[in-house]
Amino acid sequence: MTGFHLNLSLMTPGHFRHAWRLPHADPLAYLDIDHFTRLARLAEEARIDAVFLGDGPAIRDEVEEAPSTGIDPLVLLGHVAATTANLGVVITSSTTYNSPYNLARRFQALDHVTKGRAAVNIVTTGTAAAAANFGLAEHPDKATRYRRAHEFLAVVTRLWDGWEPDAIVADKAAGRYADPARIHRIDHDGEFFTVAGPLPVPAGPQGRPVIVQAGGSEGGLALAGAFADVVFTVAQTQAKAVAFREDIRRRATEAGRGADDVKVSLGVIVLVAATEEEARRREQELYATLPIERLSLALTRNLGLPDGAFGPDDPISAADLPATIPDGAFSAGFSVSLRALIEERPRTPGELVRRGAGGAGHRLVVGSAEQVADDLEAWFAAGAADGFTIMPADTAVDFPNFTDLVVPILQKRGLFRTEYEHATLRGRYDLPSVT
Repeated sequence: MTGFHLNLSLMTPGHFRHAWRLPHADPLAYLDIDHFTRLARLAEEARIDAVFLGDGPAIRDEVEEAPSTGIDPLVLLGHVAATTANLGVVITSSTTYNSPYNLARRFQALDHVTKGRAAVNIVTTGTAAAAANFGLAEHPDKATRYRRAHEFLAVVTRLWDGWEPDAIVADKAAGRYADPARIHRIDHDGEFFTVAGPLPVPAGPQGRPVIVQAGGSEGGLALAGAFADVVFTVAQTQAKAVAFREDIRRRATEAGRGADDVKVSLGVIVLVAATEEEARRREQELYATLPIERLSLALTRNLGLPDGAFGPDDPISAADLPATIPDGAFSAGFSVSLRALIEERPRTPGELVRRGAGGAGHRLVVGSAEQVADDLEAWFAAGAADGFTIMPADTAVDFPNFTDLVVPILQKRGLFRTEYEHATLRGRYDLPSVT
């Protein structure tokens, strides 16, 4: 595989979450299935590997300012898959607020009906509000969530492997459909789950659906090394991205896997136009939608800084940062990414908010199609990632601009496919087969 993979985020109105305020934007697009169908067709025409949608099992306080969690991604992306023939779907699901048997069965079913285009993005859920939706008095702490996630995926993968490839005999003369000796219970009895198994049907075309993992804490990294096929990550500096990829590959080998058995997909927020001048003009329009005061406060909290210590225009230096990432940080990966920038030189919260399209932590790339293509090529050549999850700044504009303007340049350079060469998502990611 000489080029890289490309996923495209369907987050609407975009990764500038306040883009719905712009004159051209439809504030209800995130509820419009026709909107997502159009985007999926654009992605497939560009030969994109998969579309991705983040999710959480609770509405967030920010809904006063911007759309929060939208349509259930399993339902939405199941529909998207049905309207396309090749496009993969990466669907976010929580190990904290699901059961392993139900998740294993649903994604195995999706792998069958999509003919091998299904992926599950595993998260442990960072939003405490989710607990009340599932009858819990409080949100489990991070260590507990990751112990549960590890056991969860151990159960799920064993369920997916429960049928031997030749379990279905289909002997019409003898009236014998399947060999029960080749269909295995798992009889799991652990800290969090008791599951008998097996699943009702054999494995889908991929053997196992692709497992994507997105946590950047120690628990998340250990989970990725043991189970993930693809790790979705964040990095503001090339050096941190290279080090992260090397660490994940090392963890995979320590878990008894091959270094190439796990791929790193680097999240990049893209704001692209036909010219740099047009991109910079749109950048200022999007910056103007941001509630800088609130986002700056949220960012400093995620860094472990006391409320009120730094306003939007007050520089933060490396000496101001706590020695370790606080346990209450919303995302360890985002904190690491932001700290790397501050360690280069002092940065203000406002600057960091703008650089991350609202302060989340993902790197914002602004420019012409050639400039965006140059940036992705440079990071790939440096060993920062095996591919990219493109996160449109304003989905209504930057999604089609990326597929129509940037992808042809990458294809011309030999960095991205011109045709789908593999039927399954696992094949397109150059992952080992699972039988």
